[in-house]
Amino acid sequence: MNRVQTVRRYAITFFAVVLSAFLQAFTLQVFFTPMQILSSGFTGVAVLIEKITSLFGIHFSTSLGMIALNLPVAAFCFKHIGKKFVVFSLLQVFLASTILKYAHFQPLFDNVLLNICFGGFTYGVAIVTALKGNASTGGTDFIALYVSNKTGHAIWQYVFVFNTCMLCLFGYLFGWEYAGYSIMCQFISTKTIDTFYHRYKRVTLQITTHDADAVVREYVKYYRHGISVLNGYGGYSGQKISLLHTVVSSYEVQDIVHLMKQVDPKIIVNVLPTETFFGGFYQKPIE
Repeated sequence: MNRVQTVRRYAITFFAVVLSAFLQAFTLQVFFTPMQILSSGFTGVAVLIEKITSLFGIHFSTSLGMIALNLPVAAFCFKHIGKKFVVFSLLQVFLASTILKYAHFQPLFDNVLLNICFGGFTYGVAIVTALKGNASTGGTDFIALYVSNKTGHAIWQYVFVFNTCMLCLFGYLFGWEYAGYSIMCQFISTKTIDTFYHRYKRVTLQITTHDADAVVREYVKYYRHGISVLNGYGGYSGQKISLLHTVVSSYEVQDIVHLMKQVDPKIIVNVLPTETFFGGFYQKPIE
């Protein structure tokens, strides 16, 4: 990768981190705090700690809690996920906590249902924005991505279970009605992440081409997934053709199709969802 591409990628990641931090702080102040909705992950834990300590006359701010909770997990993930990823994720946490401390956004709605729907969606978008930029919002994102890298499967549903357990404690201490609101909000947030972040989803590509050797040569030059070649002929034209078969990550599909069309403009690509996959699969590491 040349210097220009490196600078461009860093700039995109930085922009995604700043936008994610702003959205996260905005959502907390505009949608969550007025309705006493507890956010997900370590941010929610930090809010819960602030609420619990306030019962004993101690003020332990959410901003400080976000930083204190994320640092130990970040130190662990620094070796196991990726240095650039962890550094930018910590930057997101620091920016979000700073904006949360010094910025003051006014609530938009008085209706609890509107706050739940818009808050859950925008909080999910904040997390997806960081993930798409090759960073995260820290905390449980670190854990989720570490486990996902090891297993090759998304585990956001288990993160939702962790959040639900946290909310049960919140409900026991501060009221089950607000815990119920928070669970609904976090369900929307989790579904938003699962809908827009597809790093661990896989698809099968069935490719029909007249120039299999050239297509395969270009494909294996840029991608480390295996590809099978079957030779045959067209039922209508009677011409010799080749059917290529490969399984790839869903976020790679557009780039792969573009690459293959450059080699064979008449290529036909059929994209099929892959529910379960057994065998070796190369998962590109997070930088």
